[in-house]
Amino acid sequence: MNMLDAIAPKSDQINAEDLVGRTITVTVRDVQIRAGQEQPISVAVEESDKVFRPCKTTARLMVQAWGPDASKYAGRKMTLYRDPSVKWGGVAIGGIRISHMSHLDAPLVIALAENKKNRKVHTVQPLQIEKQLASPDALTLDAARDLVEGAPDLDALRAVWSRKAMAPFRAELQGLLDERKAALAPPADEPTND
Repeated sequence: MNMLDAIAPKSDQINAEDLVGRTITVTVRDVQIRAGQEQPISVAVEESDKVFRPCKTTARLMVQAWGPDASKYAGRKMTLYRDPSVKWGGVAIGGIRISHMSHLDAPLVIALAENKKNRKVHTVQPLQIEKQLASPDALTLDAARDLVEGAPDLDALRAVWSRKAMAPFRAELQGLLDERKAALAPPADEPTND
């Protein structure tokens, strides 16, 4: 019985509330742009019937990382998470941000407008798990350690750990696995008066 299913908002888009208690890594299927609308960008993803509608800050990160031609985004991946500090109308209500993206050779660090007076530095890490998982099944201890340390979210960590090639290293890497699980666990949100 999964509580995340019970608390998911009813909507046609991925909302910050969908990411309470988890992150998700999505694969871009298609991008539609309808200029003039309140949310002009709709990103269809392979993993959900819901679309991802990035805010301007997140869309600017996507453009900086992948370029302005959205027709080239299909097949690319990004890890979405809920940032509880995102404000709307001066109130921290939470919003969706990107922690990792495929097709990056190095971390992307960019200062973007938080409001009219302030800029905030955003860092997006390269999403390299696909390359590592596509490698041959034979692993070395160092490669196995890199896979565990490089997992961008708990789902990816589970996928890495369940690989047959990890079996010889599981006992030795159990402590690292536990540390990585703790690091990837979402922070407990502030209590609400719902």
